[in-house]
Amino acid sequence: MILTLTLHPSIDRTVELGAPLEVGGVARAHARATEEPAGKGVNVARTLIAAGSASTAIVLADPHDRLMVSLDALGIEAVAIAIGAPVRQNLAIVDPDGTTTKVNESGGAIDARVLDALLDAVDELATGATWVVLAGSLPPATSADVVTAIVHAVRQAGDARIAVDTSGPALAAAVAAGVDLVKPNETELAELLGLDAHALDEPSAAIDAAHDLARRVPAVLLTLGADGAALVTADGAWRGAPPPTVVRSTVGAGDATLAGYLHAERQGASEAERLAQAIAHGSAAAALPGTGIPTIDQADASRVAIHPIGR
Repeated sequence: MILTLTLHPSIDRTVELGAPLEVGGVARAHARATEEPAGKGVNVARTLIAAGSASTAIVLADPHDRLMVSLDALGIEAVAIAIGAPVRQNLAIVDPDGTTTKVNESGGAIDARVLDALLDAVDELATGATWVVLAGSLPPATSADVVTAIVHAVRQAGDARIAVDTSGPALAAAVAAGVDLVKPNETELAELLGLDAHALDEPSAAIDAAHDLARRVPAVLLTLGADGAALVTADGAWRGAPPPTVVRSTVGAGDATLAGYLHAERQGASEAERLAQAIAHGSAAAALPGTGIPTIDQADASRVAIHPIGR
């Protein structure tokens, strides 16, 4: 079982436009808006389950929040950590070419009571997990010390490995605490390494930086947007490009990428095969509307060419 943690969940509302967005103008939707229970850890869990890998989601949400009701209706096993407030709602506006504009609300900070309940749930559920995935942003005014506490709780609970998909101080805290896999994009990696925001815009520069990070983290799954992704470990490095894809929405594509990697790893795949499945899942998600959750049939790894790369 793969356990996911979502500290800043959301209801994702997506509107697809019939023409490019004009700021200050009147836009018309191409179709009815969609709503999905989301947050990065939720998306990872949903994608894993769609692929056939068992997953349980820990979510900071009240037990009867509409997000939890939606997850239950989808058959997703989820544990609610009560926060005493409704889950936030995010809006994604998607142009016909797939360009996505996001407007995200903010949730409430994690207080001591919520943190204690969260760590209790991690202590109970991580014992039966092969991976624990901490994914998504932290709520406002929440210290990155929360990440350190979660990593320590997972280590004390058992032998589960830890994958992290976050950014800023939370990502730095995860690396410092000692995790097994991180999934940054170029911008997040540049920030982590103290570089200019555009220093890693070229894929080759980003991959070189991933090699540097791999000295501190066993595996770096680096997403490169339309240029695909790379995997850097102590054993080697690999890169692949996505198959031809008509992009409908990039929301959730990175989460699907991580889920694809973990699903392949659970199937005993090699590093190159894991990367191929990760890229296949990410591109399949981007081809779907809204926060798309691809099936394993839609994420065809045989369409992804992987090649080893040196430094």
